Amino acid sequence: MSAPDRRCSAYMEWAKLHAHARFDLASSGMASLQLPSLPATLDDVALNRAAGYGYRPLIERLAARYGVTSDQVVTATGTSMANHLALAALLDPGDEVLVERPTYGLLLDVARYLGATVRRFDRRSEDEFRIDPGAVAAAMTAATRVVVVTNLHNPSGVRAPDETLRRVAEIAREGGARLLVDEVYLEACFDSAEHSATRSAVHLGDEVVATASLTKAYGLSGLRCGWILAPPPLAHRMWRLDDLFGANAAQPAESLSVVALDHLGEIAAAARGRLERNRAHLARFLASRQDLEVVWPEAGTIAFPRLRSGRVDELCRVLRERYETSVTPGSFFEAPEHFRIGVGGDEAEVEEGLVRLGAALDDLA
Repeated sequence: MSAPDRRCSAYMEWAKLHAHARFDLASSGMASLQLPSLPATLDDVALNRAAGYGYRPLIERLAARYGVTSDQVVTATGTSMANHLALAALLDPGDEVLVERPTYGLLLDVARYLGATVRRFDRRSEDEFRIDPGAVAAAMTAATRVVVVTNLHNPSGVRAPDETLRRVAEIAREGGARLLVDEVYLEACFDSAEHSATRSAVHLGDEVVATASLTKAYGLSGLRCGWILAPPPLAHRMWRLDDLFGANAAQPAESLSVVALDHLGEIAAAARGRLERNRAHLARFLASRQDLEVVWPEAGTIAFPRLRSGRVDELCRVLRERYETSVTPGSFFEAPEHFRIGVGGDEAEVEEGLVRLGAALDDLA
């Protein structure tokens, strides 16, 4: 049998070709916002922009939102491309990258594609998926150049406290490495009207690089508006690297992203209401199931229950074939006894999807 192709992602292939179902609990973001819900007119949509790196109105709004300077902001095509650019700027072939386990598979795929040596530290379910700075320090070597974490954790949705991330950043700095924090799910915490403005890990130290986007929390995935926050010299290197990958983003998407950021308070309020109701449905469902155990995340669109007995791949098959419903198999996160549930969709569809998930679990029992 031939080795897996390191130039592609098994998870992304599954997500694009096999994840869709009538009742979708596999999607990890909020349901797509329709264009009439975005307060934009054709006058807001530009087809061309001035020369240079990035669309200045978009960069300025992101800089103001996060309390950083404009030369610390790099825009990218979603968080996936943001992570790709960040790792490409931070790693040379043969460098070592230390990545949490379990994690989002595409982070591993990109690191390996770039020729990095991947090492791991564990976020254990029995420890509620917390980051253990001691485990990070023990896994570091002289060759480690980047430590990679997600916050909120993908797949569990667990939030890492600032003090934990600060300690991990210190460990990275002491070892001559950087800390990359994928914060795309942190956007769905909705702590306040300006919930992301001061919370990014980028404020924890010059060794920290943060990535995020509008794709998960606001139903704006179609705009592909992602970004990287990094020290200016590193940000400049990322812009130059993007000349090889994307060169320039689609200008209509950038100009609509500016409109979205200008009205993000209203968009977030609607998303927050839907998510609170759906999380309540999920909490009741999980509390009713003796065949599942879960570390309940304090916020966000996802949860990562463990099936106490039986096989998750069989559950997924029954769920799709008999009940037209999908969840994400934990095997894509190196945790085959788990599965990820996303509850950012239409409330009635999420509620019915959970009913069908219960029926599939009953069938297996």
